[in-house]
Amino acid sequence: MRMQDKVALVTGGAFGMGEATVRVLAREGAKVVIADILDAEGAAVAASITDAGGDAMFVHLDVSDEAQWIAAIAAVVARHGRLDVLVNNAGIAGSVPDVLDTGLFDRLMAVNARGTFLGLKHGVQQMQKNGGGAIVNLSSISGLVGQPMIHMGYNASKAAVHLMTKSAAVQFAKDAIRVNSVHPGFMPPMRTSKSTADPATREKLLANVPMRRSGRVEEVANAVLFLASDEASYITGAELLVDGGFTAA
Repeated sequence: MRMQDKVALVTGGAFGMGEATVRVLAREGAKVVIADILDAEGAAVAASITDAGGDAMFVHLDVSDEAQWIAAIAAVVARHGRLDVLVNNAGIAGSVPDVLDTGLFDRLMAVNARGTFLGLKHGVQQMQKNGGGAIVNLSSISGLVGQPMIHMGYNASKAAVHLMTKSAAVQFAKDAIRVNSVHPGFMPPMRTSKSTADPATREKLLANVPMRRSGRVEEVANAVLFLASDEASYITGAELLVDGGFTAA
């Protein structure tokens, strides 16, 4: 199996792309840690993986809170002694009617950008003790291009994830830590999506996707799996687009 006995922490792992990633990594032999603010849902995902013979645990984590990051990493190390893979997936959507909402800008930057930075900080520090590891950050096509009906804070936060990925890749390659980003395109709506969750709106937006369909969460999870695995051992600082050709058009 491609992730046999590797310890992998996935933020936002209780739902959507995060849950799909957790399940793919577990299927490939990883010892998975689901980190989320959705306690009941996260615990249920962990229990289902354990019941199926896998190794899973849940930790509560608000990624914007540094103290909670410290506690989450400590819990992982207490159980497994190391951290091999970190997937910074947790985030909130910017699909809202008011694209100039200042409060939402602050929240988007706190969760999407600061949350990823804190994951990088504490993930790198633990992986330096391990002698290496792999980090995969979930950015978006919104980190590469502007879009209608998307709060500019979402674009800014995902662009920050994109560039932090490259910065960390360069700075910590010497420690055998690889850092890459995945950029999903039009996916099933996030729990916090509003404008782009409307079926009529989605149909119009999907007309701009060359493959003429939305992506599946498993397709993103498989991209994460590749970058987290040893198959990507000479890949760092890269961005992998999972967007049906949207940014190529």
